[in-house]
Amino acid sequence: MKICPLRRVEIGDAMIISKIIGSGSCLPDRVIPNSHFDYLVENADEWIYSRTGIRERRFAHADQATSDLASVAAKKALESAGIDASEIDCIVVGTSTPDMSLPSTGCIVQENIGAKNAFAFDVNAVCSSFVYALEIADNFIKCGKYKTVMAIGADTYSKILDFNDKNSCPLFGDGAGAAILSSGGDINTGVQHTYMRSDGKGWPLIKVPSSGSRSPVTLATIEARDIYFQMAGKQVYIFATDVIPDIIDTLCAKARITPADLDYIIPHQANVRMIDFISKKSGFPKERFLLNLDRCGNTSAASVALVLDENLRNGTIKPGHLVLAMGFGGGLTWGGLLIRF
Repeated sequence: MKICPLRRVEIGDAMIISKIIGSGSCLPDRVIPNSHFDYLVENADEWIYSRTGIRERRFAHADQATSDLASVAAKKALESAGIDASEIDCIVVGTSTPDMSLPSTGCIVQENIGAKNAFAFDVNAVCSSFVYALEIADNFIKCGKYKTVMAIGADTYSKILDFNDKNSCPLFGDGAGAAILSSGGDINTGVQHTYMRSDGKGWPLIKVPSSGSRSPVTLATIEARDIYFQMAGKQVYIFATDVIPDIIDTLCAKARITPADLDYIIPHQANVRMIDFISKKSGFPKERFLLNLDRCGNTSAASVALVLDENLRNGTIKPGHLVLAMGFGGGLTWGGLLIRF
């Protein structure tokens, strides 16, 4: 396999590059097929699949919170890495469905896994939250202050969906994924380049209007269904099909490679029609986009993390492979990481 030279990151005289040393994931055992939504639309399975590529998704049980899924994924990542929770310096949980508005879900996960030496916090970039968490973890390690950082993407959108909205509620599923980053990478292994962006002008496109200080929950906002997830689907589709090529082109330019040099792309799992469009536009083969959309739906912050863990465990991603992982979501936010395994 050809190894493309990638730019080094240097701190003083030392080169510090982070690498992924373990991963884990968690999906609820409650499977929701498309037929569940027959009450909204006739022949829901065909209607949903033809528009999105989704066949089923997982929903958390009533007593399962985001931290529960995140904690299982975190424990599996520790097992994969072969380290103890006490070795984790920091936990960054990417989520837009925290257990509660405070404290952070990260601190609950820290307690659940026994990471007594870590500090923990949340980051909310909606569906980009996991790639943002990876960016933070990577930079914490590159600065030389921390050695081992856990990044988690976890969401339970079933808790905030409007199940009267046929255009949004069939799209989403619940799940969590985790990756542990550590120092010790080099130009042939680890996080090689990153690219993160946001555009606040687009914040109204994806939102839960009554969920915070601007519009606290009241009887009026409950009756107006403003306590549920809302998305301007057509505008978001246009946004996504603009920024996905931007992520690919920017990261490949940073690495001085072409998309053909990538082994795989892990995109945010939003809609397979987006992937079809991007594949045709970029010429990157669709079979080299790693997907779980048909089985999991859009798992928001968890989507990239779930696909990453699945394909590391099943051997699809092998040592030496160059993988571009990317996310995009509310805010508007988008970004990606170029990782050599």
